[in-house]
Amino acid sequence: MISQDTAVRGQNAYSFDEFVAKREALDWYQDEPFLQKVVKKYTGSAYGEIHKKLLAFSPTVSSRWSTLAAQAARPEVRPYLLHYDAFNHRIDRIVRPAETLELEKGVFGEGLFSSQMPAWESFVKRLLIHQIGEGGVTCPLTCTHGLIALLEEFPDEDHPELQDILLHTKEGINGEFAIGAQFMSEIQGGSDLPANVLEAVPDGKNYRLYGNKFFCSVAHADYSVVTAKISGSDKVSTFIVPSWLPGDKAKEKRNNYQINRIKWKMGTAEVPTGEIQYNGALAYPIGPKDKGIAVAVGIVLTLSRLEIGIACAGFMLRAAREAKLYSDFRTVFGKKIKDYPLAASKLKQIENAAERTTAGAFKIYDLFLRLEKPLNPGLKSDRPLEMRKQLFNLRELILLQKICTTKKGVEVLREAISVFAGHGVMEEFSSLPRIFRDVVVNEQWEGPRNLLLTQIYRDLSRVADWYPPAEFVSSVLEGASQETIQSFSVQLEELLQRPVLGEVSDASIEAALDWDAFCSAFFKAYQEVALAEV
Repeated sequence: MISQDTAVRGQNAYSFDEFVAKREALDWYQDEPFLQKVVKKYTGSAYGEIHKKLLAFSPTVSSRWSTLAAQAARPEVRPYLLHYDAFNHRIDRIVRPAETLELEKGVFGEGLFSSQMPAWESFVKRLLIHQIGEGGVTCPLTCTHGLIALLEEFPDEDHPELQDILLHTKEGINGEFAIGAQFMSEIQGGSDLPANVLEAVPDGKNYRLYGNKFFCSVAHADYSVVTAKISGSDKVSTFIVPSWLPGDKAKEKRNNYQINRIKWKMGTAEVPTGEIQYNGALAYPIGPKDKGIAVAVGIVLTLSRLEIGIACAGFMLRAAREAKLYSDFRTVFGKKIKDYPLAASKLKQIENAAERTTAGAFKIYDLFLRLEKPLNPGLKSDRPLEMRKQLFNLRELILLQKICTTKKGVEVLREAISVFAGHGVMEEFSSLPRIFRDVVVNEQWEGPRNLLLTQIYRDLSRVADWYPPAEFVSSVLEGASQETIQSFSVQLEELLQRPVLGEVSDASIEAALDWDAFCSAFFKAYQEVALAEV
């Protein structure tokens, strides 16, 4: 007979319940004083109303939406493709979990790009939404923003369908908001859009697409921005492609294209990324013919890159908040984690990076909102010189933010995970490993680091005759110490004379490494100015 003492022998009464309860009770806006401080600085007289709306919004994203995102990330419910129905009709149905569908309805139902939504309110709500990780909704949200901006930039009376698409994505129809995507990369080119070979064949005032796109995130979208070359042209043009023609969505009859497969990615696994074969898909032209690269990069990719910086700020804020909470809960070797100097130093670095990144994201977005038509201005603009310089600052800051915050985001998430030790890599225990993988993917999406470093170097070289390097540094780092500005000015002037983009040699490799390091340090200095201003 087993005694009562024997029955409880070996049982461990340790519990994580206190930590879990506190984490689940967190309000990502109300319990983030720094974020509120930045919002107050940049929203000015509108702060009171926006603050009130954010207080009402935040509990939903902090609790219900966060839970849905975690549930949708389980491997067994990730999106998959059903090619045929029971009657042998090709449907290419993308099957997604109920949690994602509920989350999508809630997030898109906010009407974040509606004319009724103030820009700063939308910005902060998106920053909060990004804290859930991808969740199958944030990439679609970003792509929809780019599609809307493209439609607004190039109104076209000859294609009333485009006005309907704009209404559907921006304002919603009967309470339903459509989802946008951008399909540009091909197997032979990746980010090298001039290498596109997808063919657009004229069909009256419209076109028919033939060929393949190889990286198509948000494959479930209602409409997509697609780059292709018109028959007989070697220049890329831009098109809007509906996924279904009127009346066909309910029948699951796609617009003359097939989804070959869903890719297996290390991160952003909740959003389906497909390979698409176009077999005469109806496409509406948008923007100047044969200017597709300028249109796609200047508008769609610029907004995506801008959003990635906002997302990284959200990722880091969540990582800092949860690592700090756990370090105050967990006792090891007789002391709280936070009471060990090595751990305390890591926590301080994580918090500083999160605040610096958040302040920088707000400062860049503030410049974006203050400039008139900040998208797609090009380097050869006929605008007044001072305006050209401000537009150039924005262009380079968006590129720098994209490459620097994703790299720092990987470091911050990794450090935050280490605070949890072994529990940090258990995805049932924490969302941080999932967000870590999302950041790694964001490093590659919309232009990998080396590509954008090259673009920044070329941009600065091309404008040196009307925007000297020292003046650029002084303008971007306004508010920094004169010593800092002088140091970066000298470094930039020297680097622009070195073979950063030359043939491979010991000298060019050393110059390339110095250029990479310069860009990281320069953007960090910009963020530090932004943080000091807060």
